[in-house]
Amino acid sequence: MSVKTLDYDLPDRLALTQPEQVRALGNPLRTTILGLLHERAASVTELSTAVARPKSTVAHHVKVLAEAGLVHVVRTRRVRAVEESFYGRTARLFYVQLEDGGEDHPQDFNDFEVAARESAPAYAEGQLWGFVRRARISAAQRREFWQKMTALVDEFDSIEREGDVVHGFALGIYPIPDYPQLPEPTD
Repeated sequence: MSVKTLDYDLPDRLALTQPEQVRALGNPLRTTILGLLHERAASVTELSTAVARPKSTVAHHVKVLAEAGLVHVVRTRRVRAVEESFYGRTARLFYVQLEDGGEDHPQDFNDFEVAARESAPAYAEGQLWGFVRRARISAAQRREFWQKMTALVDEFDSIEREGDVVHGFALGIYPIPDYPQLPEPTD
């Protein structure tokens, strides 16, 4: 299946400021639903077919996401005597509004735990590519680099969806407090 463009308007970012919003992202099925809604709006029936779970289960998770403000009804259609709702995300990127870092340091909850679990088969098949680099940098440099990484994530999120295979994209920056350091040079 090939999807060229998203079929509903989608803002770029949404700051998560409420605990229930963050909790809503804590369930793997809900993050999968959000991922599917990056492709196009979908009904609970379509989502339950895609994830091979009962409609009642998917409806519950969609309700949690809707109550948290992460999805909403983008259109409806009449199917026999029932009004069917199609849900879409409320933003391409969700991030936690941190008290100390604010929007300069957003965190996406498609985190490395999820990436590690999803990428294990690709690793086993020799189809996982990545880089790990380490550098001693200041807090200002870290913020600047994070902004560049966020721009790259935004670019990835806005790519027109097409092709038959979904690819994961993980990006992060983290402190390594116990990393060895060279001693001060001696003259």
